[in-house]
Amino acid sequence: MDPDLSALDSFLAEADADGYLIDADSSDSDQRYLSGFDAHDPFFTLYDGETHLLVSGLEYGRAKKESRAESVSRYADYDYQYGSPEERYRMLAAFLADHGVSSLSVPARFPLATADGLREREIGVEAETDGVLTGIRAVKTDEEVEFIREAQRANEGAMGRAETLLREATVEEDVLYHDGEPLTSERLRREIEIELLRRDHALDETIVACGADAADPHDRGSGPLEAGETVVIDVFPRNKETNYHADMTRTFSVGEPSARAREWYDLTSEAKEAALAAVEPGATGEDVHDAVCAVYEEAGLPTLRDDPSTETGFIHSTGHGIGLDVHELPRLAPGGAELEAGHVITVEPGLYDPAVGGIRIEDLVVVTEEGYENLTDYPEEFVL
Repeated sequence: MDPDLSALDSFLAEADADGYLIDADSSDSDQRYLSGFDAHDPFFTLYDGETHLLVSGLEYGRAKKESRAESVSRYADYDYQYGSPEERYRMLAAFLADHGVSSLSVPARFPLATADGLREREIGVEAETDGVLTGIRAVKTDEEVEFIREAQRANEGAMGRAETLLREATVEEDVLYHDGEPLTSERLRREIEIELLRRDHALDETIVACGADAADPHDRGSGPLEAGETVVIDVFPRNKETNYHADMTRTFSVGEPSARAREWYDLTSEAKEAALAAVEPGATGEDVHDAVCAVYEEAGLPTLRDDPSTETGFIHSTGHGIGLDVHELPRLAPGGAELEAGHVITVEPGLYDPAVGGIRIEDLVVVTEEGYENLTDYPEEFVL
């Protein structure tokens, strides 16, 4: 995948900087994106109109084969292996000089010690706070969309596994049982993770929250699941090869939920459809968020738009971009910027109250020239 970095070229020209430097491992998504290289130890990526890597000897051969850099240098080329920090900065300064770079723009979270070490060698270093690479990453190529689509198919397989266990559960004194043991949030998360591993995907955490736990949008959930209570399952896996994520939430009830929970589920489904109807190029993330708020407020339910201090009702944004990070630009929220074709976004309205539980329904869509394509192919069924 060759990204369009023309916006970075324009930024460097306006900043009057010779290049853009990243000092990080590939868990930093800007590093992974700009270098096209996956390494667990920090390395340097310089962009000066072309991409150049400076890596350890351990990574040199692989970087030459796997990265998309125009050139790859190794520490040994600058007589450095595992020396002092001062020697490391001397090496880096020499590498930059070889590329004619004497002034740099760097990410806002660039290591301070590296910046100071370069400044001591008369190399200008200025932090950029515009998030220029994050903005570039927000518009996905067709290949990136396919990476996300693949992750979503694995996500749906994992959600299907969780739903099957819920459907197979028996109820004893309002607690769900499976194979003679209580069906817990922890067990359901484990089954989701196992299913994802079978599909070469992984995740750091999953939300399986029941009842009052589900009333906190980011509570992971714990303990036995109960009949007639809302169970929010939010899965956001990462493809182990491409590192691209997917994201989906469904809410279930095993057995009859409360009338209030049923009402909230129907309203949330309506709010999601209203949000999707607002998704198109030129609409803003705030427009989409407002469409959700309008549905809830018309039903007399609190939202942060209507009451910024509310702790119940609709208490988060409508969605976010997704890609190498689970949460990235654009934002479907107050102040959310204009949507563009190629943005991949979640649409996830929800309602929360400990007395009712939590309800959230989340789809994953890509903005197209005509509107949007829903990448999610998983049914919405509340009562199992």
